[in-house]
Amino acid sequence: MQKQRGFSLIELLIVVAIILIIAAIAIPNLLRARIAANESSAVASVRTLNTAQISYNSAYPTVGFAGSLSVLSGTCTGTTIPTTASACLIDSQLASGTKSGYSFHATATASTPASSYSAWANPQTQNTTGVRSFCSVADAVVRYSTSSLSSCAGTETPLQ
Repeated sequence: MQKQRGFSLIELLIVVAIILIIAAIAIPNLLRARIAANESSAVASVRTLNTAQISYNSAYPTVGFAGSLSVLSGTCTGTTIPTTASACLIDSQLASGTKSGYSFHATATASTPASSYSAWANPQTQNTTGVRSFCSVADAVVRYSTSSLSSCAGTETPLQ
């Protein structure tokens, strides 16, 4: 009788089956972890927008709150001075409107000075990049909704 070299087909099939079972258990957990990370990043970004809006309103009281994300951003390096059109309060990634699977928006009231603002974030792909949408108004309380937002009325559920 000759010594057996390598593995039999049955042994290989059992190993592959075990790997597939482990993958079937692990992949949904990884997707949930990614959604949780994206939502956490979105909340932090909405809080950053709150801080930027409050800073902008303090720095430019005759203008009020910023009307868009691009106004809050800018590349202020060296001798460049922040202005009402380029305040350098948020990074270029957030100013682009997309970050960590979420799309971000900001508006302000049309009055001068703008007395209120609304900032919100929606998942780029619902139930894949995120489950909840987040928003905030001038009271700086971050709120959430399970449906997509087109503004923040301030009636959404406050984040605990």
